[in-house]
Amino acid sequence: MTAVNPSDLDTTPAQDPRKSEFNLNRLQKTLRADVGRAIADYNMIQDGDFVMVCMSGGKDSYTMLDILLNLQKHAPIDFRIKAVNLDQKQPGFPEHILPEYLGSLGVDYHVIEQDTYSIVLDKTEPGKTFCGLCSRLRRGNLYAYAESIGATKIALGHHRHDLMETLFLNMFFGGKLKSMPPKLLSDDARHIVIRPMAYCKESDIARYAEMKQFPIIPCNLCGTQANMQRQEIKNMLNDWERKHPGRLDVLFKSLLNVAPSQLGDTRLFDFRNLESKRASAMPVQDQYQRIDVLALD
Repeated sequence: MTAVNPSDLDTTPAQDPRKSEFNLNRLQKTLRADVGRAIADYNMIQDGDFVMVCMSGGKDSYTMLDILLNLQKHAPIDFRIKAVNLDQKQPGFPEHILPEYLGSLGVDYHVIEQDTYSIVLDKTEPGKTFCGLCSRLRRGNLYAYAESIGATKIALGHHRHDLMETLFLNMFFGGKLKSMPPKLLSDDARHIVIRPMAYCKESDIARYAEMKQFPIIPCNLCGTQANMQRQEIKNMLNDWERKHPGRLDVLFKSLLNVAPSQLGDTRLFDFRNLESKRASAMPVQDQYQRIDVLALD
C-alpha cells in the first residue's frame, strides 16, 4: 500500500467532515498495513498471546494501541491486550488523563506507580542526559509487571525513525553497528519485546495522532534537556530528507538488508577460514590442478 503523504491531508477546521473522515480512514489503513506487515514478517503476535501494550502518553503509544485494537477485531487469531502505564511521579504529571482515556475505550489497563523520577534526578551526573537511567528503570518495572500478569509479549511504540536514529546514535557515540530490532528476546530470555510500528513513518503517526485528537502528555524529564544526542541525530536525518527526499526510505531498507560478509565483525562472519571455504567450493579437477602447481613450486 502506498504511504500517505501528510501534506496531502487537509485537517483545518473548515474542512468538509466527509473529507476529513476519508483522510483519517486512509491514513489508518496505511498505518494498519504497516503494522500488519511488521507483525507478519517477524511473527510478532501469535494465537493466544497476551500482549502488554506500554503506554507513555505520547503520540506513538496512543497510535500503537489504537491500531492494535483495530487489528484485534479483524485478525484471524485471538490475542488479548492490556494497556500499562508507568507513573514515574514527575511533578505536575496529569495522572488522570490516561486512566480516563483508557476507561473510555473499555480496554483493560493498569497504572504502575513507581517514583523513578527522583532516582533519575539523584543519580544522573550534572551535564549527563536522563534517558539512559530512566529507560533502564522504566524497563525493569515494566518487565516485572509483565511477568506478574503472565504477558507473553511486551509491545513498545518505537517506529522506523526511532530505529534509524538509534543506528546512528550507536555508530557515532557507541562505536557499535546496531539499532532496535522489531522483535527482541530479553537478555534473561524471559520476555519477548515487539515493536509493531517498526515500519511506520513518524510523520504518519504524528498526523494520525493529531486527527484522532489523542490527549498527548509531554515528557517533562527528557524534554527539559537541551543538546541531546538523539535530537541531534533526528535533526541530521530530517535535514537529509529535506535535501534528498526519499533518502530515509533507502536508509531504512538497509536495516533490513544486512550483509555480514561485507562488514568486519569476525563474530558474524568467518573471515579467518575463507581459504578452506574456497577449497571446499572448488571443483575436484581444479583442486588437483592446484595440488600440481604446489608440487612444482
